[in-house]
Amino acid sequence: MNPRVGVIGVGAMGMGIAKALLGKGFRVTVRDIVAAREAEAESAGARRASSPAALAAECDVVLTVVIDAEQTRTVAYTGDRPLVPSSATSGLSPVVMMCSTIAPSDTEEVAARLGAHGIAMLDAPISGGPARAHAGTLSMMAAGADAAFERCKPVIDAIATNCFRISARPGDGSRMKVVNNMLAAANLAAGCEAMALAGRLGLDLRQAAEVVNASSGGSWIFADRMARALEGDYAPRAAARVLRKDVSLFVSEARALGLEATLAEAAQRVFEDTVARGLGEEDDAAVLKRYAALWSVPLP
Repeated sequence: MNPRVGVIGVGAMGMGIAKALLGKGFRVTVRDIVAAREAEAESAGARRASSPAALAAECDVVLTVVIDAEQTRTVAYTGDRPLVPSSATSGLSPVVMMCSTIAPSDTEEVAARLGAHGIAMLDAPISGGPARAHAGTLSMMAAGADAAFERCKPVIDAIATNCFRISARPGDGSRMKVVNNMLAAANLAAGCEAMALAGRLGLDLRQAAEVVNASSGGSWIFADRMARALEGDYAPRAAARVLRKDVSLFVSEARALGLEATLAEAAQRVFEDTVARGLGEEDDAAVLKRYAALWSVPLP
């Protein structure tokens, strides 16, 4: 029998995950600070919970799919009716899958705090975007005890095509995700810069994108984002401010080791400026708008 699953944070990624699980016969309970998101999930067949504590009381596996470390702590143990009191007082012990991209040190802290209350945590950041979340074809980087991994395995199989078992140490999944997202940020920033120059050189941007996608300069994130940007579609599947946060985590990890992260720092500056220009809530492909403004490039 499928475990009962809770999803805390039904934004772009969490909503896709909830709907994928519902489509595969899981009982899903959701919690979000935005009532409209909860209503959308409910209309797809999910149950609503009034708090993380209430959600934990009726679930075997709880996924946290929130933006950052502060929100993760809030739902786990610092906010109103968080996971910890519910589990500690009810005798229930759901395993928590932490799916957000946060600093490895924050992941370790959350795992330790939950563990002190008898709650196992799987460090399980995800990659692939909302469409793959909805399709149940995400990539996942899982780190945590074998027992926690096995309890989560039915959920993992339902939402991820590729699950990489990184280690038994929470924090290592986050480390791997920080590495991946630095490449996403650097590739996207470089791709937008290249397309802006193509525009200044008088090239057709749609044709330029087609050439890049068929040639050595292509990347998954370029193909995914540029197709939408060239249609003027900047609806936030992944907001620019989120990728700014992610590449900043890489820079922080490198600096903590005394390393110079030249490319990551360059991408960080690009995303910082994109957000400063008021584009932080748009899709991260809005970096192209940033270059278009700087270089006076007309976009389709």
